[in-house]
Order: sequence, then C-alpha cells, then structure tokens
Amino acid sequence: MAIPAPITFGDEETSKPAEKVYNFDHGKALDLTPEAITQVKSFIDGNKEKIGDKKFRVYVEGGGCSGFQYGFTFDEQKDDDQVISCADIAILLDPASETYIKGSIVDHVSNENGTGFIVKNPQAKGECGCGLSFNV
Repeated sequence: MAIPAPITFGDEETSKPAEKVYNFDHGKALDLTPEAITQVKSFIDGNKEKIGDKKFRVYVEGGGCSGFQYGFTFDEQKDDDQVISCADIAILLDPASETYIKGSIVDHVSNENGTGFIVKNPQAKGECGCGLSFNV
C-alpha cells in the first residue's frame, strides 16, 4: 500500500527551517543552550531524592564510532573538577575532558535520530551523525 501524499494548494513555502546558530564566543569552558538548561532542570526536579547533592557532569571518554564520545551523568564533585555555573546548574568538568571539550555548547534536540543531548564542539575535526561521538 502506498503512503498517501498530502494535498497542497501549490503555493506553500517549501523552505527548510533555519539551522541553529551556536555562539562559541561564550567565554566559558562549556555552556548550555536554553533547551539543554530546561531538560537538565526538569530531570533534576523529577529526581531530586535520587540526585541529592550530586552535580551535572559532562565528560569525554574513549569510544564511539569516531574515537571519543561525550557522556552526561550526575556525580559527586572531585578535587580537580572545574565547576561551571550555568543558569543555577553546577556543571562538573574534569581536566582530561576539558582538554577535548573546551568552548563547546551542550544542546538538547529532537530530530529523526531521537531526542537527547548533543555537543557542538569547535575543536572536533569530525563527528558521528548522532552528535555524541567525535574526533580531534
């Protein structure tokens, strides 16, 4: 069975939505978009008892289809962590991850690949289509 095509009047605009522009000149080791802030705060609000005093950690580890991959978790602060404040969210960033992620922006998107966090990294030479794996 064929999938029916929508009926149009023929004069509709067929332009694609504008691609999101990220400002990498934010002066922080890492920043969050308003969409990412909303998602992190929503997750915290829905899981306060389980999260407790833990903070939002963004990290880089070896793996993924491009060599490195991003990760997100709630964790205890370690002595060598940098703490970045963004809209009342404390973000933890360890020194090794900072080397690869410095200047990046974390966003939350919904698209054909699903819904979740992606990282726009000005240092990445290549990325996987999922937005979670990269190489430098």
